[in-house]
Amino acid sequence: MHSDSVKEQGGEAMGSVETPLLIHSASEEEEKNVGFFRRFGGESRKLWKLAGPAIFTAICQYSLGALTQTFAGLVGEVELAAVSVENSVIAGLAFGVMLGMGSALETLCGQAFGAGEIRMLGVYMQRSWVILLTTACILVPVYVFSPPILEVIGETTQISEAAGQFAIWMLPQLFAYAMNFPIQKFLQAQRKVMVMAWVSAVVLVLHALFSWLVILKLDWGLVGAAITLNTSWWLIVIGQLLYIFITKSDGAWSGFSWLAFADLWGFVKLSLASAVMLCLEFWYLMILVVITGRLANPLIPVDAISICMNINGWDAMIALGFNAAISVRVSNELGAGHARTAKFSVLVVSITSVSIGVVCMAIVLATRDYFPYLFTTSVDVATETTKLALLLGITVLLNSLQPVLSGVAVGAGWQSLVAYINIGCYYIIGLPAGIILGFTFDFGAMGIWSGMIGGICLQTIILVVVTKFTNWRKEANEAESRVKRWGGGVSHPD
Repeated sequence: MHSDSVKEQGGEAMGSVETPLLIHSASEEEEKNVGFFRRFGGESRKLWKLAGPAIFTAICQYSLGALTQTFAGLVGEVELAAVSVENSVIAGLAFGVMLGMGSALETLCGQAFGAGEIRMLGVYMQRSWVILLTTACILVPVYVFSPPILEVIGETTQISEAAGQFAIWMLPQLFAYAMNFPIQKFLQAQRKVMVMAWVSAVVLVLHALFSWLVILKLDWGLVGAAITLNTSWWLIVIGQLLYIFITKSDGAWSGFSWLAFADLWGFVKLSLASAVMLCLEFWYLMILVVITGRLANPLIPVDAISICMNINGWDAMIALGFNAAISVRVSNELGAGHARTAKFSVLVVSITSVSIGVVCMAIVLATRDYFPYLFTTSVDVATETTKLALLLGITVLLNSLQPVLSGVAVGAGWQSLVAYINIGCYYIIGLPAGIILGFTFDFGAMGIWSGMIGGICLQTIILVVVTKFTNWRKEANEAESRVKRWGGGVSHPD
């Protein structure tokens, strides 16, 4: 009895110790979860403040060319083909190069802003202008000699000549690109994305109005299309510049400086790496349409893939917004020395973007029997598009994460590494696999696209692994060294 009572007392004593421990442990776990969700919510709000206006800006600017193409289509078939080919091939080439080279500023301006070296942002922007305006001059012959270039890739003489003439008229847009992309990266780094959104929205409304007036009412045709599109792009540049010059951008702009011509070689190297990295991505799916045009009976497959690429283009604007947002977050936090915050930002934006990608994929698959008829009245084209919808859905899902990881790379300054990864995954593996499946195994458009999706999958997996095993403390130290080398010093609190 005595021993039993002792056991009972001991059991009660143990129970009285264990219960508080269990409660304490559960409480700690709960607090940890609450802390994670609170941090996730806070970081998500920061990302959406950047991504929301960036997505809106991208859609507005993408719509400028799309609207011009629509109005040109109301004039005639040749006019539609001329604007479409110039937009997608000639201007598309220039857009990719300029966007890529301008993206060097995402690394430099973002890290300098995070480090508190605000005064250097204006100098960086001017250096980028020097490099991009020089690049624009180098690209002028591509516009001037575009008819033979277009004939080489398979366009008819009539379309090549019409698109070539339109390309010469669109030379002012090339130089607007050279000015615009450095300005955008300059503003993005300071999180002034609403400025770009407002300017782009106002210009889009004016563009729609004047396109209708000049192209249709005044019957100026392709000349009117060129005038309105050039004017709209330069209005975006002027509107943003006025904001910078008037407000001084909180000290980031202190006027023109001869420092813009200093250390240009270091800028050129980073700009070229950025250009190669983004151009290899930007042109990859554009090549899909060109290769499909080489099939035995290409008309229906080309039309079907063009519809899919149109939808993918709109969806890509969402990914482009997250690309800009995470690039700003990573570069700012690394510049400030906040390695853990940069790593957490990558986690939050990856979860958010993939969630949106899953929803978009579900919408594509659910409407695959219906959405083709928004673009065509041909039953054959619609049927082929429906067959390709599964591949479109997979591409949409992959494109929800892949551009985000590219944004991380730009924010951290990994452009050279990612350029090599893109060459290997896209052009050594993906593209040959697509050609073999499409032509050798006779799977047609589905085979070409499937092979190229394989390249995107491999690239995404490699970038996930690289990001997963990144030493963010080391990246913060490298950001500090970069800022010191090109503009001052900073101490890291994290």
